[in-house]
Amino acid sequence: MTNNRKREAREKFLLGGIVVRAGLAGADRAFLLGGLTELASVVPGTDEHRRLRDIGEQAFKATSRDRGSSHIEEAAKWH
Repeated sequence: MTNNRKREAREKFLLGGIVVRAGLAGADRAFLLGGLTELASVVPGTDEHRRLRDIGEQAFKATSRDRGSSHIEEAAKWH
């Protein structure tokens, strides 16, 4: 496997892990792609971008602190 293919495989693996951490492993693929497409339209540096990034940072901290239970659903509630 070339270095580029290894890098791409690792990136896909890591992105899949994020989907699992978010509790969306069983979600419909079209739903996931639709949500990600919407996220792609959020302009970096905006209040919405910062809000979503904060939620993600909290979720990463919560899952790394306590692997036994996920706090992602709680962190992702709309304000």
